[in-house]
Amino acid sequence: MTLWEALLLVGGGLAAGVINTMAGGGSALTVPLLVLAGVPGNQANGSNRVGVLAASGAAVVSFRRSGVDGLKGAAPVLGPAVVGSMIGAFGISQVADETFETIFGFLLVPIIILTIFKPKPNVDADPWSVPVTVGVFLCIGMYGGAFQAGVGLVMLAALTRAGFDLVTANSVKVMVNLIVTVIALPVFILEGNVVWAPALVLAAGFLAGGWFGAKLAVRGGERLVRVFMVGAALFLAGRLVGLW
Repeated sequence: MTLWEALLLVGGGLAAGVINTMAGGGSALTVPLLVLAGVPGNQANGSNRVGVLAASGAAVVSFRRSGVDGLKGAAPVLGPAVVGSMIGAFGISQVADETFETIFGFLLVPIIILTIFKPKPNVDADPWSVPVTVGVFLCIGMYGGAFQAGVGLVMLAALTRAGFDLVTANSVKVMVNLIVTVIALPVFILEGNVVWAPALVLAAGFLAGGWFGAKLAVRGGERLVRVFMVGAALFLAGRLVGLW
C-alpha cells in the first residue's frame, strides 16, 4: 500500500463515516476505494467492516454525549437484524471476488438513487406490528451483513415506521449498525476476508467521520456531503463494472 493509497483511504473513510452516521451509503465509497487500492472484492467487503465498526462505535458515543441514546430503543429490532447479518455475511463470503465486484458496481446505482431521492421517513404513520418489524429488520440485517452499503438509508426510513422520531432513529440506526457489524465481522475474519493494513488505515478515517457525523446529524448538516458522495460513487461504480 502506497502513501497515496493510504491518504485516499483515510479521506474516504472520513467522508464515509460522516455519510453513514447522518444517513447511509458511505460504504459505496470505501469498498470501491479498497478495490482500487488492490484489495480483492470479498476482502474489500470484509476489510470495510473494520472501519464501519470504528465509525459506528464513535457515533454511538457521540450521540450519547449529545443526549441521544439509541441503546434503549434498539432492542425490538436488534434480534432479527443480528440473525439476518450472520446469514448475509456468510452467504456473500462464498461469492468469487470478481463476481462480487461486478455485483457491487451495479448495486451502487440504486444506492446513488436512494442518496439523491432519500426515502422519506414517515413519523406520522401508524407503527408497524411486531411481525412486520421483525420481517423487515431480518431482511435489512441480511443485506447489511452481505453488502453494508446503503443499509442506513433504508434503516432510517424503517425505524421511523417502527415508531421512532428522526433524531432517535438516527441514534438507533448507528447502534444497530454497531451490533450487526460486531456479529458480521468475525464471519469475514474466519473466512480470511479481512486485510488488516488497509482496513486499519480506513478505520482511522471512519472513526473521525463517525464522531463528527453524529454532531452534524443532531444539527441537521447532512447536505454538506451528499453531492460529494454521489459524484464519487458514480465514478467508482464505473470503475468496478469496467466502464473506465
